[in-house]
Amino acid sequence: MTSNNTCSRSYNFKFCLDRHGIRQIRTAWADGPEFVTQCPIRPGMSYTYRFTIQGQEGTLWWHAHSSWLRATVYGALIIHPTEGSSYPFPMPKRETPILLGEWWDANPIDVVRQATRTGAAPNISDAYTINGQPGDLYNCSSQDTTIVPIDSGETHLLRVINAALNQPLFLKVANHRFTVVGADASYLKPFTTSVIVLGPGQTTDVLITGDQPPSRYYMAGTAYASAPNAPFDNTTTTAILEYKSAPCPAKNGLSIKPVMPSLPAFNDTATVTAFTKKFRSPRKVEVPTEIDESLFFTVGLGLNNCPKNFNSNQCQGPNGTRFTASMNNVSFVLPSNFSLLQAHHQGIPGVFTTDFPANPPLKFDYTGNVSRSLWQPVPGTKVYKLKYGSRVQIVLQDTSIFTPENHPIHIHGYDFYIVAEGFGNFNPKTDTSKFNLVDPPLRNTVGVPVGGWAVIRFVADNPGVWLMHCHLDVHITWGLATAFLVENGVGELEALEAPPLDLPPC
Repeated sequence: MTSNNTCSRSYNFKFCLDRHGIRQIRTAWADGPEFVTQCPIRPGMSYTYRFTIQGQEGTLWWHAHSSWLRATVYGALIIHPTEGSSYPFPMPKRETPILLGEWWDANPIDVVRQATRTGAAPNISDAYTINGQPGDLYNCSSQDTTIVPIDSGETHLLRVINAALNQPLFLKVANHRFTVVGADASYLKPFTTSVIVLGPGQTTDVLITGDQPPSRYYMAGTAYASAPNAPFDNTTTTAILEYKSAPCPAKNGLSIKPVMPSLPAFNDTATVTAFTKKFRSPRKVEVPTEIDESLFFTVGLGLNNCPKNFNSNQCQGPNGTRFTASMNNVSFVLPSNFSLLQAHHQGIPGVFTTDFPANPPLKFDYTGNVSRSLWQPVPGTKVYKLKYGSRVQIVLQDTSIFTPENHPIHIHGYDFYIVAEGFGNFNPKTDTSKFNLVDPPLRNTVGVPVGGWAVIRFVADNPGVWLMHCHLDVHITWGLATAFLVENGVGELEALEAPPLDLPPC
């Protein structure tokens, strides 16, 4: 399947578009993150993304990958089975994308600019949305609440996408259960649950059956906020699962109030853990067992001391500091004159270095009381180089620098197997026994547990420069990212394609 998507300028902003989770085999020029694989599209210009979807099936999505434009520029990207084949589960009667979003009563670019200017945390959102509508529980939007139709006895496939900028979200439907069948465009061993949770960037395919008395039932989304004492949007977005045979709400003045589900507490990490532990691939998979690159990346927040030439209004973080974030104590800085991929392909010096550390520069008690001397990372545009075909393992370790938090870590251009997750500091002597090397789930975004760790594995078989970042946009704004430079292999089929003629100039 080949797709051409044209990305154009909107609202006077320079613009880039990412098809989140598409492997982009040899077509890194079509990946989308600004200043990584392309420079932004200039006013009045356009760029056509050309790529071929290979071996992927299920629910992905597309979104702006420029500053915080993702807040309102996103949509579902659904890859159906090839003609003549079908789903590995009973064919549903109907399908509906469910896009969970986050809304500010302000221009989101102004929100992030203010945070960048002050060094403080950005203002929290004013609402969450389901398919663009906040729902009945907000004063402004009850007339436009999203309706999801269902009928008695029929099965409905919901393709759930968390497009929120900064918030993992729980989702429940009153009196109904989900059967989870896929995530991030990969099928799973089906399992049932009353609640699902998605970090920003993640997708989950679920079946829901009309097995309750015909009526109206709320579908409700609310925050999973794992960082202790951090402010968050504590509102609830709703849609309505409505049976077609239910009495008409407006008939004869009858008003049927939908049934509301009981939602988890905002900090219910136990429910999140129980949910993610159920994820399994449908059958035995080929997980890399011999490892060429064993990497250990710490992820988390930090605080920069106020620069001497800044005034107090520019240092409104805790105790007169500025918020930052990092991997392995490096706070990632995007280039501004060339994209990383162009600099790599054209051999342009001075844009990036290849000395991103394979391990933290200093070992410490990552989830304990961290010395304040470790709170300030080093800014840099550092990438990690991988040989084509190398077998990679990454331990992603959350830290309690400033605060522990669940971090949804996404790698562009790759799917990976999540072979284990746990809490506390990863211990290679004891935790390797927990690795699932038989049927781990294949994902493109992993939620690193709050105060814990996750281990992923993949084969570096896609040449190019690929961003790896936290999908909480405030964290990538602060530098919680790095990139992999995957070298060409042997021959044309293992090499990056030439850049397209209409690639945006820098």
